[in-house]
Amino acid sequence: MRTNHVVIWIDHHEAHVLYFDASKNELIKSQSNHTHLHHKANEIGNGNAPKDNNFFHKVIAAVSDINEILIVGPGSAKGELLKHAATHDHAVAKKIVGVETVDHPTDPQVVDYAKKYFDRIDKLRGVC
Repeated sequence: MRTNHVVIWIDHHEAHVLYFDASKNELIKSQSNHTHLHHKANEIGNGNAPKDNNFFHKVIAAVSDINEILIVGPGSAKGELLKHAATHDHAVAKKIVGVETVDHPTDPQVVDYAKKYFDRIDKLRGVC
C-alpha cells in the first residue's frame, strides 16, 4: 500500500484530515454555528443549513498534495465536499477514490477503516 493516502471524516461542524502517520493529522472546524434544522410546514426554505464554502475550501486545500483521498462521515457533508471539489478543484476531485457512510468512530477507527479500504482498492488494481 502506498503511503500517500488520506481519509477525511467530515460533518457540518468539523473535518478530521487523517493520515496513516498520525503526526500529520489535522482538525478543521467550520465557522458555521448551525444546529440541525428541520423543515416545518408553512415556513420558507427547505430546512437545510447553508453550506460553509470557506470550510470546504480549507478541507480541500489541506489534501491538495495527496494522491488518493477517501471521504467518510455520517451525513450529507461528505457528498457536499465531493460536489465542492468537483466544482472548485477538479485536480483534487479526481483523487477522491470513495465516499462512504460511517457514524462517529474514533480517529484510530477511521484510519483502520481507511487502511482496509485502500488495501481493497490496491488489490483490485493489482498493486499488492
